[in-house]
Amino acid sequence: MEYDIIKMQEEVYIVSFEEKDMKKNKKMILIPLVVAIASQFNISIMNSGFVVSAGIIVLISFLLYYENLRPIIMGFISGLLVYIFRLVLNLLSFGTIDDIVVLYLFEVLFYLFYTIIYSSLIQKIEKDSFNILFIVLVISDFTANLIEVSTRTAMGFSPSIWEVGHTLFIASLVRSAIIWLIYYVFKYYGFSLLRQEHQKRYKKLILLTSQLKTELYWIEKNMDHIEKVMKESYELYEKINGKEDRDTWSNRALSIASNVHEIKKENNLVIRGIQEITESEFKDKGIEYKDIVNILSETMEREGRRIGKSIKFDFHVNNNFFMNNHYFLISILRNLIMNSMDAIDNTRRDGKISLIDKIENANHIFIISDNGSGIDEESLNHIFSPGFSTKINYNTGEINRGLGLSIIQNIVVEKFHGNIKVESKIGQGTTFYIYIPKEILEE
Repeated sequence: MEYDIIKMQEEVYIVSFEEKDMKKNKKMILIPLVVAIASQFNISIMNSGFVVSAGIIVLISFLLYYENLRPIIMGFISGLLVYIFRLVLNLLSFGTIDDIVVLYLFEVLFYLFYTIIYSSLIQKIEKDSFNILFIVLVISDFTANLIEVSTRTAMGFSPSIWEVGHTLFIASLVRSAIIWLIYYVFKYYGFSLLRQEHQKRYKKLILLTSQLKTELYWIEKNMDHIEKVMKESYELYEKINGKEDRDTWSNRALSIASNVHEIKKENNLVIRGIQEITESEFKDKGIEYKDIVNILSETMEREGRRIGKSIKFDFHVNNNFFMNNHYFLISILRNLIMNSMDAIDNTRRDGKISLIDKIENANHIFIISDNGSGIDEESLNHIFSPGFSTKINYNTGEINRGLGLSIIQNIVVEKFHGNIKVESKIGQGTTFYIYIPKEILEE
């Protein structure tokens, strides 16, 4: 069984990496194609065969947008495709490429050296520092142009660098300004949308908080009733135990039952009020699973930093899907991840928590693993029992305030008609498996 689970995890990781590689490979082919097409919009300088094109504007814009791409490889592939495009177009237009085979080859140097310089400089700055980014772009553009023209001049294909240097510098400023403007507009537009969304959510949150405050008042009021019932119950216990005032027992019991009934009624009102608030305020159109993972990734990393633990979060989306009943799934996954964080000691520097998903036999399977302290066999037998907790502070008596595995199991079984399993070994870590039918989760 353990071997099968390990094998299943390895398969999921392999599938995840393969899908990511496929997406990245597509970008590394499509983007250079777009760059090659854009490079056909160019200006020739002094009839020397040296051209200033728009291709590099497109390439660097993509590199700024997709941060996981490898600039130098992208630069080389783009330069090569630009060169091939020029040869093909020249062949179609003039029927020969004899006089340009070497002439246009130098452009590959420009793309290669631009991305080499850009890659080395961009790592040392914050891309949100727009002014410094502009300087990096100008340096990369102008230096790569100098290298290309110097090579052309040395081989007799271009006028001296002194003749075209000022033009190259102006071209570098113009192209860098265009890239800078594209990036700035993209960032500003993104920030503007985000700010509007935040303002909208903030207003909604204020309204929601005020409504919940009202319900909280009733909960606090009920606490007084509960204290009163507890006091009456204990007094009745003492009377019964001491066999005192036997004739008052029935009236005292009736009073207790009446007060409990009132508490129940008020609790029902509170529950109904909270349900109405959540159903009306959170009546959205659902969410995709990848967005759930993004939310969990950001919040858990922030929580890890807050509590001072060195934990690597390895979250993968292998099967994206849309769902409406997402709050329960977020709650389940978040609480299990929080449990994993609690199981990793503060002194460890190699803590790791992973979240992967898989589809098997018409079920979504969510696997949460950690390399924490693990759970002993005896505790595993009671881990889903109500009130059971492995996280008790014996110095303060405080118990972890998470949902509790019994409630998590109840949500999985009752709300999703699924199942939850756990495997753990002391000193090696714990893995939870959540099985939820596709038809339930994706309805």
